[in-house]
Amino acid sequence: MDMETSEKIQGSGILQLFASLLIPQSSCTAKVANVIAEVAKNEFMRIPCVDAGLISPLVQLLNSKDQEVLLQTGRALGNICYDSHEGRSAVDQAGGAQIVIDHLRSLCSITDPANEKLLTVFCGMLMNYSNENDSLQAQLINMGVIPTLVKLLGIHCQNAALTEMCLVAFGNLAELESSKEQFASTNIAEELVKLFKKQIEHDKREMIFEVLAPLAENDAIKLQLVEAGLVECLLEIVQQKVDSDKEDDIAELKTASDLMVLLLLGDESMQKLFEGGKGNVFQRVLSWIPSNNHQLQLAGALAIANFARNDGNCIHMVDNGIVEKLMDLLDRHVEDGNVTVQHAALSALRNLAIPVVNKAKMLSAGVTEAVLKFLKSEMPPVQFKLLGTLRMLIDAQAEAAEQLGKNVKLVERLVEWCEAKDHAGVMGESNRLLSALIRHSKSKDVIKTIVQSGGIKHLVTMATSEHVIMQNEALVALALIAALELGTAEKDLENAKLVQILHRLLAEERSAPEIKYNSMVLICALMGSESLYKEVQDLAFLDVVSKLRSHENKSVAQQASLTEQRLTVDS
Repeated sequence: MDMETSEKIQGSGILQLFASLLIPQSSCTAKVANVIAEVAKNEFMRIPCVDAGLISPLVQLLNSKDQEVLLQTGRALGNICYDSHEGRSAVDQAGGAQIVIDHLRSLCSITDPANEKLLTVFCGMLMNYSNENDSLQAQLINMGVIPTLVKLLGIHCQNAALTEMCLVAFGNLAELESSKEQFASTNIAEELVKLFKKQIEHDKREMIFEVLAPLAENDAIKLQLVEAGLVECLLEIVQQKVDSDKEDDIAELKTASDLMVLLLLGDESMQKLFEGGKGNVFQRVLSWIPSNNHQLQLAGALAIANFARNDGNCIHMVDNGIVEKLMDLLDRHVEDGNVTVQHAALSALRNLAIPVVNKAKMLSAGVTEAVLKFLKSEMPPVQFKLLGTLRMLIDAQAEAAEQLGKNVKLVERLVEWCEAKDHAGVMGESNRLLSALIRHSKSKDVIKTIVQSGGIKHLVTMATSEHVIMQNEALVALALIAALELGTAEKDLENAKLVQILHRLLAEERSAPEIKYNSMVLICALMGSESLYKEVQDLAFLDVVSKLRSHENKSVAQQASLTEQRLTVDS
């Protein structure tokens, strides 16, 4: 219907006349509803239909027993609701949604074509009613639409139009967090996997993927999907599509491998697929890493990072040669610099380096050298993971910490990144690595390198971080500097106003006990420097310290007594 016709209809008052013709007993009711459905296909006619008072009589007709009346009424209401806030509001006020859901429930098991057509129209009407409207979607969910639609899908999976409608509905509803609990209590996982196995066409599979992705964010559903055999389907798609350069196949390979990685984000689903490192799935994912397909390399590395979420898995993987595979992968991306692959491989190495027993093995496999090749990277995500990996590797590994801490190139880059104001993550990790190099090496040479590269001021700033763990790491490193190389660092510590900062940390009520303790240890260590000691005397530290003697934390109270003695003896 064109603009002109719709304007004529609007001007003629015929819509108001229709309202009076929509009576259940009349023989022309279905025809009138059909005309309204056609008129409402035109977006300019939807509000006039509402204004003419058509919604209430149409919703009344949903109680009819006549299948044709129901069909045309469903179409009319669905078209009026399409992209129309006014249409939806009116149907909501008239209570249309509940009646339609009740119909879906009672007609659900009947599989003749006419009934399936009606079910399809009703599903479509609910979609138009709630599409992209959170509160109406939540209303449908509260009315229990999800179990009903899942049941529909199971019974009518042979009917393409109805199946498609259900999938669109799931895709819309699955965006809402509140829907996931409901989905998890149905057998949606089983139904979708069953349907997926039957699909040959790319478009149909893509529709199912669009529902699977949001649903798989829920851990309970992840496990259900794994148990329903989704992983086998995904692996098969990867195998079929890996060498194709057709756009559809490349897209499907990406979707399948991304979904695979998502399933591994759940602890239970991940552990089930790991099967002690013997599992077929784990082995297949391993084979993605050396492949020539960037998308698969990426998914493989991300999958390993996800498998590496507990010590047992990490130890098993390192003992079975995963580190060499990841280092080979990184090597292939030093020059062409595929950032996502670099980031994923470094994430995996970082996680694998967490268990104590893995550190020495990974160090002797040459992981530090492999990682240092990326020092020149200008990409913050890569910098961030590189720093985290090195920090994990040197934890309690004195020799490695000393070797890295004497590496001037590395230390200079860290000092530069400590000033990366736009990238808080990189800045924080650089500070933490600087401190770790000192704490784990306890080496004079490392401290000298850091002083020469201008790193001291950053460690002092780090002592004022909002994260207690970082403050602590900074204070311990500074205490080691004061104990081992105070002469070398003296000037920088003065310029960075360390003594004033320590006074503030001790005077502040909210400082954590360990911060107070380590600040006092540091004060005592600084007394070996004449100029710093003079600053301590000028700031009346005795007052703050003697107050801490009665601190509820025993260690703090004891350290306060010791510090007070040192301050009194030396003054």
